[in-house]
Amino acid sequence: MVNCVVKNWQGEEVGQASLNLKIADPETAEHIVHRAVVRQTTNARQGSASTKTRSEVRGGGRKPWRQKGTGRARAGSTRSPLWRGGGVIFGPKPRDYNVKMNRKERRLALRTALANRGEDLLVVEPFGDQLPQPKTKELAQAMIRWGIEPGVRVLMILDELPETVFLSARNMPNVKIIRANSLNIYDILAADKIVTTPNAIEQIQEVYSD
Repeated sequence: MVNCVVKNWQGEEVGQASLNLKIADPETAEHIVHRAVVRQTTNARQGSASTKTRSEVRGGGRKPWRQKGTGRARAGSTRSPLWRGGGVIFGPKPRDYNVKMNRKERRLALRTALANRGEDLLVVEPFGDQLPQPKTKELAQAMIRWGIEPGVRVLMILDELPETVFLSARNMPNVKIIRANSLNIYDILAADKIVTTPNAIEQIQEVYSD
């Protein structure tokens, strides 16, 4: 269980919140989290890189010169991999990089990663109504009041995504917003600080409890 202090828009402590998730055993936690990260990053690869072999390169059907008597090395095609404009030896071809992982394992890895970020987890009261219009400066100042230093990578996990909050954070290159029901392990581990709300914590426990 992870216990967190709840702060308001002004940075004042107004309550307590707890995140209670079933996590992996300490002996296997590192392994399963690593597998989940490798799966996500590997599955993001397009696998569309492609080169042509000597049989696929246009031209090269005629023998450049006769086999003997010229003093040169024998050559049968101008599209040999040794020639400029020739094919590629063992070059990449389109392939599928997808790695499979059971759904229960993925969720266990995600819960384990999130629970282990308890020291960097910051719970804030819903602040959508504090931004009646998009203001990046006001959101940046609020984050400073919450104890987040400028320049650190921040992941905001919200149960709902108010347009004013989204537009205010869009111009901040070190801030990323995701919904509580669409978590991914890479963003959780890559962030220096994680900002969430009590409603988002309840949704996380509801969606990822099993």
